[in-house]
Amino acid sequence: MSLTQMRIFKAEFFKALASPVRIAILDLLRDGEKSVNELTSSFEIEQAGISQHLAILRGKNLVKNRKVGNNVYYSISDASIFTLLDDAARIY
Repeated sequence: MSLTQMRIFKAEFFKALASPVRIAILDLLRDGEKSVNELTSSFEIEQAGISQHLAILRGKNLVKNRKVGNNVYYSISDASIFTLLDDAARIY
């Protein structure tokens, strides 16, 4: 990967984190896997909105999902994302 490609990747990666809702979703997943319904109940946003945020996080491989019947469960793809989020909190 070239230096330019890496910079583009980083910019797109941070765009995925540029929403307080998406960061809140990641924080909720710190404790483990949650269904879309469980995540939706934590916000005053309709399920379609939460699903859009989850799609963005999934698109950057920050979360992964699995389907069981009619339920979709989400979890963190790589726990090192919490190091980044915790470092951002310390900088603040």
